[in-house]
Amino acid sequence: MLRSSAWPPSARHVDTTGIEETAGRPDSSPADRLTVARALASTTPLLSAGTAGRFLATLAAVAAGDVATARTVEPHLDALGILDQAGMPAPAGSTWGVFAAEGPGLRLDATVQDDGTALLTGTKPWCSLASTLSHALVTAHAGDDRVLVAVDLRQDGVTAHDEAWVARGMPDVPSGPVDFDGVTAQLVGAPGWYLRRPGFAWGGIGVAACWWGGAVGLGRVLRSLAAAHPESELLQAALGATVIDLADAEDALADAAARIDRSDDPDAPDVDWPLLAQTVRSRVRRTVDSVRERVVATVGPAPLTSDPAVAARVADLELYVLQDHGVRDLARIGRIVTERGGVAW
Repeated sequence: MLRSSAWPPSARHVDTTGIEETAGRPDSSPADRLTVARALASTTPLLSAGTAGRFLATLAAVAAGDVATARTVEPHLDALGILDQAGMPAPAGSTWGVFAAEGPGLRLDATVQDDGTALLTGTKPWCSLASTLSHALVTAHAGDDRVLVAVDLRQDGVTAHDEAWVARGMPDVPSGPVDFDGVTAQLVGAPGWYLRRPGFAWGGIGVAACWWGGAVGLGRVLRSLAAAHPESELLQAALGATVIDLADAEDALADAAARIDRSDDPDAPDVDWPLLAQTVRSRVRRTVDSVRERVVATVGPAPLTSDPAVAARVADLELYVLQDHGVRDLARIGRIVTERGGVAW
């Protein structure tokens, strides 16, 4: 699966085929996918300098097997990495999400206590699998500060609204809002720590690795069809364009992994991590959109109406990449470069 020469040494021995085979199927249950997440957490090193190649390649391989499983695995691994950076152990057997989105008209407030705990009151949007997970890392407002807290979701006062999730993509990964009514949580790091650490940008690149892996799975659909019809110039051209798109996105991810793996080297060049992460995410988003639209236009309606795996992958990817905000994130790149540089030209 890995072809780019930019991948660092930590990616060289990832068994992507084996990971894909254990990643589940489109009809897997949330519980089955969380079993995969726990299993991978026991064998995959947390994202850090020296492990990024293996970590990103693992996520990509999971998504190549099943996009919804990757959507389940990625936040679990991300949360474990954040807890490790904060020096906080995760309870044995726990399953984790990361709820950090904001939404208009919704606010989650944290009343910080002297003992390092907080009481949560309000509503948090976009809480994936909140009714299934045991725990989550959640961002909340503490006055003018943003804090990160660890929450046991099995407490009284936690109400997940799965009924609000009507998406056709990832229908069994409900991501509705959650109400918190005086729920106890544990502070993780100092106020603002979650957003300031380099690992925040690295985690965003991990999500992009899932997008790319999902698009690889679609590319394989097109490759199989082109192999079955070698006389079709249309299919061969579509496959060629897809090869180029996927290679561009893989190079972006592999280069980012190499930079992360070198980040603890005092001789490594400085990296503007927010700029790098957003550039990688936007490049991968562009690839996924291009591949998805091309595959759908080229293969016709039959696979989308008769093959559950293909239909699920198309719908799941279309929704998943909307975690990137399109033009608004391109504008963010422009603002970063205008304010502090970051491009050679």
